[in-house]
Amino acid sequence: MTPFSYQLYSSRGHPPLARTLRMLAATGYTQVEGYPAILDDAATVRDLLLQSGLRMPSLHWPLDALESSIDACVRLAALFNASQVYAPYLAPADRPVDRAGWQHLGARLERVAEQLGEHGIAFGWHNHDFEFVPLADGAQPMALLLQAAPHIGWQADLAWIARAGGDPAHWLTHWADRITSLHIKDLAPAREHTDEDGWTDVGDGTMPWHTLWPLCRNTQAASFVVEHDRPSDDARFAARSLAALTALAEG
Repeated sequence: MTPFSYQLYSSRGHPPLARTLRMLAATGYTQVEGYPAILDDAATVRDLLLQSGLRMPSLHWPLDALESSIDACVRLAALFNASQVYAPYLAPADRPVDRAGWQHLGARLERVAEQLGEHGIAFGWHNHDFEFVPLADGAQPMALLLQAAPHIGWQADLAWIARAGGDPAHWLTHWADRITSLHIKDLAPAREHTDEDGWTDVGDGTMPWHTLWPLCRNTQAASFVVEHDRPSDDARFAARSLAALTALAEG
């Protein structure tokens, strides 16, 4: 069983990082996933990880930074012995609006995958909701992206798929061989947890994990990353989510 990881973005509102890492280690996590804002001081983060006994096998890094300097990302991954890098987001103004635009984005991602692959680093895309809004011709942007970039992996964020109105089970089934990592998060019932942007602890929301988990295990995912975009209490979120997932995995 692959250990569950924790996306450190979840705790950005609960500094300092040293406290977060101590809390995660005490809770039972062995791995974390990095995100750009904390990696500006990568050497300090590495030292804190060593002190806490945690590893960072995967990280998020912006597409524009990857295209500007592959070497910088390679050095960053080497510092943490990270084997997976995911491009995490596009600002609204940068998002494709038609089939040709998504295919062009796929070609850009494919080139990055080739370059990182030369250094033994797996590369992929992390989705939000906008990749699941059908285009005017009915095409699904996420499918276009994967088709245009056959050598990238996909870090599938299942709750964002559901929030966009998509069916996570469909995507897990039809793209199982392209999913190299999963973000595990949960949606609160309608009009609940509004102070947490409608997200909740894994296992406490509306995501049908007992149905989805076997499909998750049937993918190529090498990492299962727990995340919450805005927890009011990150220690509560981390502990309850890990307990729920451990019970699910052992059940």
